[in-house]
Amino acid sequence: MEFGTREDIEAPIAFVFEQMTDFKAIERAAMRRGAEVQRVDKMSGKGVGMMWDAAFELRGKTREIELELTEYDPPNGLVMASRSSGLGGRMVVDLVALSKTRTRVTMNVELEPKNLTAKLLVQSLKLARKSIMSRLNERMIAYSNEIERRYKQTA
Repeated sequence: MEFGTREDIEAPIAFVFEQMTDFKAIERAAMRRGAEVQRVDKMSGKGVGMMWDAAFELRGKTREIELELTEYDPPNGLVMASRSSGLGGRMVVDLVALSKTRTRVTMNVELEPKNLTAKLLVQSLKLARKSIMSRLNERMIAYSNEIERRYKQTA
């Protein structure tokens, strides 16, 4: 299953990339939403190989996943892979500078079930695709607005 969204942000590409790779802030935001997130790699800086363990509620069940940063290309984008029991995934974030102060962010998520239980989960997500896409778009718009607000504060 694949789904994605894109949004234009009124901020330079370098600033947008910096905000989208502020992993400590993203961890805190996930925890505020009820997820448990723990960084498990020993790296001191940002780059390929960063890893997290996360647990969250989805469809009435606690889901545990491992996340790994598999591609890191400042300021053009990043790729994260996810693994859980029965489900693999990949999130690709691409950034394109439309002008000096405008950036297009495209995010695509792919989910690949590995067993019957995961296939049933993905099937239920396919049935709820419209609402999932709506929530994804709303969150992307809110996140884009937050990045624009932060940029205006620094400018």
